Amino acid sequence: MEENKILGEHSDLFQIIKDTMELKDIDIMNYSPLTLAYIGDGIYEIVIRTIIVDQANRQVNKIHKAASNLVKAHTQAEMIFAIMDKLTEQELAIYKRGRNAKAVTRAKNASMSDYRTATGFEALMGWLYLTNKSERMMLLIKEGLSIIEKEDSK
Repeated sequence: MEENKILGEHSDLFQIIKDTMELKDIDIMNYSPLTLAYIGDGIYEIVIRTIIVDQANRQVNKIHKAASNLVKAHTQAEMIFAIMDKLTEQELAIYKRGRNAKAVTRAKNASMSDYRTATGFEALMGWLYLTNKSERMMLLIKEGLSIIEKEDSK
């Protein structure tokens, strides 16, 4: 009965996790941009994996390869440039905060420019997720994927 109550009241995954696990309220703006990027990386990966699995039931290594192509830094950089004009001022500020953060890790298989841009994209995804704006996050991802798929097919 308690499970139905929790799931029935909230449709946003973060809110469900927060309520079920009894997590404390925090001010998201106190998170470092790299923390936002960390959670954003995870939620973006879940979204992409969900899309890839839905497209076809295939071998896991093929699923992984398809997902890896969409979550790599270069593709994330393409995504943010594709949706840049759709961002609100606040979303743009979050992206820039993430992009300009001083990362301690080095880019793997990506230019430093793509890596920093992707970090900004991930920070935005993390912020949208943690502020219960998953619907907005999904709209931006859908728009970005649509634009880069059109560009790739040219």
